[in-house]
Amino acid sequence: MTDLEDAFPDLREGEYQITSPATPEYNCIAWAAGEHEVWWWPDPQQVAYWPPEAPRDVTVEAFVRAFEWLGYAICDDAEPEPGYEKIALFTKAGGPTHAAKQLADGSWSSKLGEAEDITHRLHDIGGVAYGAPAVYLRRLAR
Repeated sequence: MTDLEDAFPDLREGEYQITSPATPEYNCIAWAAGEHEVWWWPDPQQVAYWPPEAPRDVTVEAFVRAFEWLGYAICDDAEPEPGYEKIALFTKAGGPTHAAKQLADGSWSSKLGEAEDITHRLHDIGGVAYGAPAVYLRRLAR
């Protein structure tokens, strides 16, 4: 058993792969946004990066606005769609906790806090830590 499996017990039953080493440079929101050198979070102290067009609030609406700034729009589900990139926004108790991005093969990729990036099945990282996917967004693939 690994530390990741302790934090995300559903990974034990799923297929996941570590795709890059742990780093504090960026988080899941930055990873989903395509950024690998800066932490994204709407902290009121403005320590982390946050798109200026999005409210600096930890709300689903603010996170949607941040991804809309990147060309994403809300969509119906997590099903792969040829020609589109998708993001799943996880929430717990109504607040955003995590974002994962869908890969071309339909699997998902996440940066787990300061831990590693992994590929995984969508729901295998939910639960106690992140809650569940609540909003899906898509944009034309770049």
